[in-house]
Amino acid sequence: MKTKATILLLAAMATANVSAQTTQRLNATKINEYALIYTLPSTRINVTLEAKKTVKEPGEFFRYAKKYLGMEPITAASTTYSLESATLSTSGVADLKEQYQVQFKAGTTPYIMINENNFPLSINTEAINPEETVELPKAVEAKPTILQTPAAKQAVTAEMLQSPSSAKRAELAAARIYELRQNRSDILSGSADQMPSDGQAMKLVLDNLAAQEEALTAMFLGTTQTSTEVRTYTVNPSKSDSTIVVARLSAVDGLVNADNLGGDPIYLNIKISERGKLPVNEKGEEKRFPKGGFAYRIPGAADLTVTFMGKDICCKNVKVADYGVVFGLDPNIFTDKKAPAYATFMPSTGAITELGVATVE
Repeated sequence: MKTKATILLLAAMATANVSAQTTQRLNATKINEYALIYTLPSTRINVTLEAKKTVKEPGEFFRYAKKYLGMEPITAASTTYSLESATLSTSGVADLKEQYQVQFKAGTTPYIMINENNFPLSINTEAINPEETVELPKAVEAKPTILQTPAAKQAVTAEMLQSPSSAKRAELAAARIYELRQNRSDILSGSADQMPSDGQAMKLVLDNLAAQEEALTAMFLGTTQTSTEVRTYTVNPSKSDSTIVVARLSAVDGLVNADNLGGDPIYLNIKISERGKLPVNEKGEEKRFPKGGFAYRIPGAADLTVTFMGKDICCKNVKVADYGVVFGLDPNIFTDKKAPAYATFMPSTGAITELGVATVE
């Protein structure tokens, strides 16, 4: 029996990776009149985007960087975003237009393994295919700059704090940088007046001198902080080749929704590479759906490409249930007393992954 329902046509946002599926065993028994109900999946395309945020701040003494350090500094504050990566994956959602009831012979003991979405995972075996798992990038928070650490306070001398002149403070900071370098050189050469007591103490002293020098240098050259954000956008594939704006990258807000015109578009290009076809008999004629058959999908496939600013960021070929057809297995093969069949299915597409005969002891 096939029931009618409305299919979901929604582009949704998510932030989590694919989780482990929950399974349940449904037994065909007298209580349920040897009838089991299940739902076939429709495929969704998940586009996970990783954007890097870069924040640059000029140092207090940037005007004197060339004079004292001979280096080009950051001269103005800025925040920029860049698209670092895109990851493509698929998942299944319930297609309520493809809900079925399969009727088995009375007095037999077949069973179906289903997941939390009522998708069939297997018949007559508890061995199932895992859901697709894809390693996704992780969001990374910005680390404190060197000027936000205790080393920055240690590096600033009392004379620098007391001086009202920016030019004088810059001169004193430069002098302190060269003093720290000399102290480091003296320790490494063993000519310092007070040498550290052991190797561990020497490392601590050298690390502290290096941190102070880095902080003073940042007062001239400026600081750069980076962080990354990760978002997953879920897209329902259309019935034909299409190009979809899945998100945008804003210079101000980073990753934003597709309808936010304040950012540059990130496209998902979907090109159907294969459409599922019904099996044929020896005469090349399409087979008919078996009476009372156990329905499964013969999926199609699509080439997916994520593009941004005219460049391909990620490409992948995936199986898509929606580009295929529904066919069926004769339910009697699963109740044969001498050689009962078993089958396993892919949860994201409903396709058969294995069909065989169970061992009867």
